[in-house]
Amino acid sequence: MVMLFPSPATAALLVLVVLLLQLQLWSAEAQVAVGSGPPAGCPDRCGNVSVPFPFGIRTGCSLEGFGLTCNTTSNPPRLMIGNSTLQVVSISLANSTLRAVDIAGAVNITYDVVSGTTGNGTWGGVAATSTNPYVVSGELNQLLVTACNIQVTLVGSGGNVITGCSSFCSINDKYTGGVFRSPGNKCAGISCCQTPISIGRPSYSVKVTIMDNEYRGEVPEAIRIAELGWFDGLAANLLKKPAANDTSLRTPVPVVLEWAVASTGLDVTLDAGLNNQAANNWSCPTPGEARRSACISNNSYCHNVTDNYRSGYVCRCDDGYDGNPYVAGGCQDINECERPKEHGCFGECTNTPGAFLCRCPHGARGNYSIPNGCTKSNLGN
Repeated sequence: MVMLFPSPATAALLVLVVLLLQLQLWSAEAQVAVGSGPPAGCPDRCGNVSVPFPFGIRTGCSLEGFGLTCNTTSNPPRLMIGNSTLQVVSISLANSTLRAVDIAGAVNITYDVVSGTTGNGTWGGVAATSTNPYVVSGELNQLLVTACNIQVTLVGSGGNVITGCSSFCSINDKYTGGVFRSPGNKCAGISCCQTPISIGRPSYSVKVTIMDNEYRGEVPEAIRIAELGWFDGLAANLLKKPAANDTSLRTPVPVVLEWAVASTGLDVTLDAGLNNQAANNWSCPTPGEARRSACISNNSYCHNVTDNYRSGYVCRCDDGYDGNPYVAGGCQDINECERPKEHGCFGECTNTPGAFLCRCPHGARGNYSIPNGCTKSNLGN
């Protein structure tokens, strides 16, 4: 028998054809249609992190914009947002938030070579694309600056200044009690400053102005967007005078992102801002619309999301239910009677769909909503 083997060129062509066919298949399955839910067999975990739908780590397993990358080259695997420096730590469906750590650490600033007193940088965050569902949570994060004699501003689209703060260090009139702390404030403008972020965006431009270029080396110069409370536990280390081998600038920084389905940037102009804002205030699909809602579980509802940057919507389980409203049957009844005291029932508890009944036991009467509120009665019921 004569065995025929393809030439190397023919074999390479066959491999290319197979790859092209596979790419076409992946392209056709690139996203799950809104209202369909995930197909069977989609993985729901990357390393130690749960990945619930509408998120996904395999092609064809997520809603548009919610695809994540599971980097299996590390141990344990890292769950990443695309090509960003944000590593996902946890995802909350109930709060529509994603907690991540920015493994890049501080923002890299490039200073003007002529003046040496102004600089620019970017907090990369996530790409501001039409399918990006994420913005920085203004309520759960802050701009945090450790430096001497510096002013930092966060800048949005069109050069619009969003927020900023200044940090100072005196040359002669020094505080001698160690790292300065204002009562109740770990960072009050001496060696560091912090301020809320009024407008959540996917990313920010950063502008820096040096107030005193001759005195800057007292503390590590770093600009971060960080989760509220993170700095408090690390203040002493992050404000130490930098050593020659200082690595604090590469310390991963936690940040909380908010996400929404059908997220789109608001078209707000100075001339007709209010009208444009109002026009974008409704995102939940209404009955009769051609598009379908992502809230496909029974006992779920659609909640509109509007803020200074974008509109969109998220799904919630009805009161008395918990789970994933983005999948069929995902919102399950909460059995309040498994932990009745947490729900204010100190008597006899009976679970009902989406609720519960509480009453004093047979032969007792009184107030079942407080401890020892039910007492035995000679009157029976």
